[in-house]
Amino acid sequence: MKNKLRLARCTCVVGALAVNGLCGFVVSAAHANAASYDIEEIVVTASRRAENALSQPYMINVRDMQELQVERQVRTVPDALRDLPGVMIQKTAHGQGSPFIRGFTGLRTLFLIDGIRLNNSTFREGPNQYWNTVDPLSAHRLELVKGPTSVLYGSDAIGGTVNAISRSYRDGRWNEGMHWRMYARAASAENSWVLRPEVGYAGDRFDVMAAVSVKDFGDLEGGKELGTQPMTGYDERDYEFKLHFDISENQQLRLAVQSVNQDDAWRVHKTVFGTSWEETTTGDELRRSLSQDRTLSYLQYHATDLTGWMEELIVSLSYHDQSEERNRLRANLRTDIQGTSIGTTGLFAQMTVPSRVGALTMGAEFYHDDVDSYRRDYNADGSLRSISIQGPVADDATYLTAAAFVQDQFEFGARTDVTLGLRFTETEADARVVQDPDTGLPIQIKDDWSATTLSARFNHRLDTAGQSTLFGGVSQGFRAPNLSDLTRFDTARSNEFEIPVSSLESEEFLTYEFGLKHDGDRWSTQIAAYYTDIKDMVIRTPTGRDVGGLVEITKRNSGDGFVRGAEFQTRYLISAEWSVFGNLTWMDGEVDTYPTSSPERVREPIDRLMPLTALAGLRWNPETARWWVEAQVAWSDKQDRLSTRDAGDTDRIPPGGTPAFAVFGLRSGWQVSEALSLSAAVENVFDEDYRIHGSGVNEPGRNLVLTLLWTP
Repeated sequence: MKNKLRLARCTCVVGALAVNGLCGFVVSAAHANAASYDIEEIVVTASRRAENALSQPYMINVRDMQELQVERQVRTVPDALRDLPGVMIQKTAHGQGSPFIRGFTGLRTLFLIDGIRLNNSTFREGPNQYWNTVDPLSAHRLELVKGPTSVLYGSDAIGGTVNAISRSYRDGRWNEGMHWRMYARAASAENSWVLRPEVGYAGDRFDVMAAVSVKDFGDLEGGKELGTQPMTGYDERDYEFKLHFDISENQQLRLAVQSVNQDDAWRVHKTVFGTSWEETTTGDELRRSLSQDRTLSYLQYHATDLTGWMEELIVSLSYHDQSEERNRLRANLRTDIQGTSIGTTGLFAQMTVPSRVGALTMGAEFYHDDVDSYRRDYNADGSLRSISIQGPVADDATYLTAAAFVQDQFEFGARTDVTLGLRFTETEADARVVQDPDTGLPIQIKDDWSATTLSARFNHRLDTAGQSTLFGGVSQGFRAPNLSDLTRFDTARSNEFEIPVSSLESEEFLTYEFGLKHDGDRWSTQIAAYYTDIKDMVIRTPTGRDVGGLVEITKRNSGDGFVRGAEFQTRYLISAEWSVFGNLTWMDGEVDTYPTSSPERVREPIDRLMPLTALAGLRWNPETARWWVEAQVAWSDKQDRLSTRDAGDTDRIPPGGTPAFAVFGLRSGWQVSEALSLSAAVENVFDEDYRIHGSGVNEPGRNLVLTLLWTP
């Protein structure tokens, strides 16, 4: 019903909600006759089962297909989370975005695809590129749950968890028969174009869909002074196949294959082609490019009311093949090529059972990584110089995670729901081929960890209609050391070289949160404050040695500290035609670290601390028209609260910190017919030069974005 309303009338105010993310709990749509509709937004990530997001004790944001492709015209999955409170999108390169969610990124945030982990044991600390390997055009919706969800999803789910729920022809708007669809996007400052043809069949017992996304991104144009940023373009090809088959009225099989290939995405800030901005430095390398391949295949069984006492059962078997290769040409004309290949077998099963003590959700998970890693060095004349024992992480390594969990949601009084959760996790790493940094000979590193994780949260309805709720609670999070922590033998951030470590303990996090949600006919808002206590965080620590001009570092469980913050977002319908929206993020955090080779710990701001950030906008949606217009301004304060490592990362962070900015944008859409919609946006109207804190490239200058969606 929701998609039909949006496509047929194009009168939703969902674009306003998309900007500030309030689609996370209830979407309001204004029909041509000025009547309003409350449409419940159902999410699965917060509880591993379908629930109204307003009833869940978390800050939740949702981007659906209409917003991703038409309203927001997003380029990548990280860009889809842009402008949400509590989220900062750092971009080491144009093809490598990494969301910081409540102060954490990389291996401390979790990404799921239809409930299956994208994260594997080679994910490295700090910003990385892996979320860019998910095609946003394949997603029916993206669900973001902020804060620790380790009880339900295990290690890494600290700052937040994103679940990409893939598309199918089971969403209720497709008649039986053959269907096809075409999506096109072009952007001027990105020098880019995207084309996605799609074909499928919707039947009585089954539906099938196949699609390909062809993407070409040229060199990125900065603002009016910076101009072209050389060597920032890259190519991408995405392929997708999905089949749904109804075994019976309440049982279904789902088979899917997703494949992504990114070719030649440069980290240009490390090379001589980097563009200096606000006195940032540039590297001396002649090339540093990254290519990635990822293929996910899975078979899932979904059932409801299977035995009369079991409300839902899901069983998932998956195989995830992820590989990356870095090609670096040094200033002395010597080349090194290194890469990893990870095959992950995943299995999870979960069930929901109504009981006298509430709705029980329980299950078990199993993930097993097989990792190969390599490095080859070549002389200036192209002859082979050496073959290393390992690549960036250990070669011939395995990483096993097994877990069981249970969560109970029950009523406590007439208006309060309480959610209690428990998880037990066992993790084992076996790195068989690791290069000893002292002798250069191969060694083995083997270790295991266990963790028990608890969560207790509540949601209290302030009125009988349930339009206003208080929520909050306490949640534990943990992260077991992975192969990147233990065995990385590679350059890290600017001027650093990381070596293996034989033993580490799990990181521990404890988050306290309290917030308010309201959804009325004209006004919706979410506000929350949180405090995350950090214990035994694995941090990079200098050894006091120099390796070829780079500072040698290793890892230690020495990072105690905290992250705290407040998030606010709101939307108000002035009339049937006009709406305003906005959000605000404040964040602070400190952690113990070793800023020098001295053994003395110093408490400093966390790396890449998100500055004070705000967004405000206005949307006009004429009652009788098929079009809408929206204006917004995004503002970020200067970030000069820098850790020692941030201050030394001069390739990406200007001396004295990242400057403040204010960027204006205009968007509009036209529903030409029920089958054809057109959208246009002018991003960065005044052609400002700016970058997100910690990024290696500037954001686009004045950028005209055009999209077409044709669904006959």
